[in-house]
Amino acid sequence: MRILERFRHGLLQIKLSSHPSTHSPFPFGPFNSTTQKRWKKPTDSAQTRLENRTRDLKLDKLTTHLKKLTTVLQIHQLMSSRRRGPFVSLQSVSRWKNIVGLNVGTGVFLRKYPHVFDIFTHPVRRNLCCRITRKMADLIKEEEKVVNEWELEAVGRMKKLLMMSKNGTLHIYALRLIRRELGLPEDFRDSILGNYANDFKLVDLEVVELIDRDENLGVAEVEKWREKEYREKWLSEFETKYAFPIHFPTGFKIERGFREKLKNWQRLPYMKPYERKGAVRVRTCGGIERFEKRAVAILHELLSLTVEKMVEVERLAHFRRDFGMDINVRELLLKHPGIFYISTKGNTQVVFLREAYSKGCLIEPNPIYVVRRKMMDLLLLGCRNTAELRTTKEIKEETNNVVCNEDLGGVIDGEWVIPILGSFGEQNPDYNGGEISDSSEEELYECYKNGSSQSDA
Repeated sequence: MRILERFRHGLLQIKLSSHPSTHSPFPFGPFNSTTQKRWKKPTDSAQTRLENRTRDLKLDKLTTHLKKLTTVLQIHQLMSSRRRGPFVSLQSVSRWKNIVGLNVGTGVFLRKYPHVFDIFTHPVRRNLCCRITRKMADLIKEEEKVVNEWELEAVGRMKKLLMMSKNGTLHIYALRLIRRELGLPEDFRDSILGNYANDFKLVDLEVVELIDRDENLGVAEVEKWREKEYREKWLSEFETKYAFPIHFPTGFKIERGFREKLKNWQRLPYMKPYERKGAVRVRTCGGIERFEKRAVAILHELLSLTVEKMVEVERLAHFRRDFGMDINVRELLLKHPGIFYISTKGNTQVVFLREAYSKGCLIEPNPIYVVRRKMMDLLLLGCRNTAELRTTKEIKEETNNVVCNEDLGGVIDGEWVIPILGSFGEQNPDYNGGEISDSSEEELYECYKNGSSQSDA
């Protein structure tokens, strides 16, 4: 009996060791001595750092709002490019869904923002059409006006960018990608590069070169902060000469030894963006760290020159060759979470300059930023405060599209044509009333436009 029990116990052990899902009570034995457990080292890449970064909810929310504003401006640009007029039918707007990048229906998107889009019925074709409201159109014109007034500041920013470049040249297509971020006019190639021929020269069709360097402009924005820290906080020159402002997000975990590494990095000397002493040697002692710190200084200065202190990460990659940054831009930005922040809201990666923002707002606003903030505030109203819009629409409908019948005491559809034809008959005594059907849609629409303009006045 004991021999049978031992035999059964041996068979049971063999069955348990043959199934990998069941765990043997003995981790090492004659049947599982060859199995090994390999522990994979956690990968530390730009993608994992992007996923595991500490989020800034204020900047993420701001990115979402800016994405909506960009979509609105794209729709306005498509409307303005049409020859028929400043309005488009909803059927035509639905075709722009993929162009604009909407993930919802265009009609649903337009009705969400009644302060920006005015949906009305066409007086002749009787179909739904859309146009930009008067408030939004005025803000767009105000932005164009402010951009034209800031032309000298735009010229200074262009000079600084060219002074930071490796050979004093930049590609125009790269400037065109961040034209709105730099506050440049839409026709900056003619209005700035063409009018200031003493400062800029077109080497090629797509390459611009700076003629003379202005050393007075060769002072980075971070230098002003260093001087302020040196005077107000009584810090030593050794601590502030090569330091950067650091602002970690709420909830950022500081690991052991991180403070010491950051302190040494702040003291590390580097060749500043506007200096032209010589090439940075990567293979020398501390060459890689100094090369990366110079790239950080160039990106910091580039973001400081923008209107809203933010740029899309993909567009920064187009300046790598001109600025001599042979490095992964996104990985470099993620290495310094106290200086930059990358937001991934809206299917785009946008980098912000941390020191320039507080609670989702720019600390030192400029006139262009103020106008764009008004646009975003008008957009964020949504369907609130629409009582005024409804009253104005009702007044327009009463004055243009409706004529009250005194005998019936009601409203009859189509009687808005009667006063137009009556005034037309008074101006032409030889007019025959039986030729009403010969009037074209263009004449009726012109009369409708004149009536609406008088009611607005």
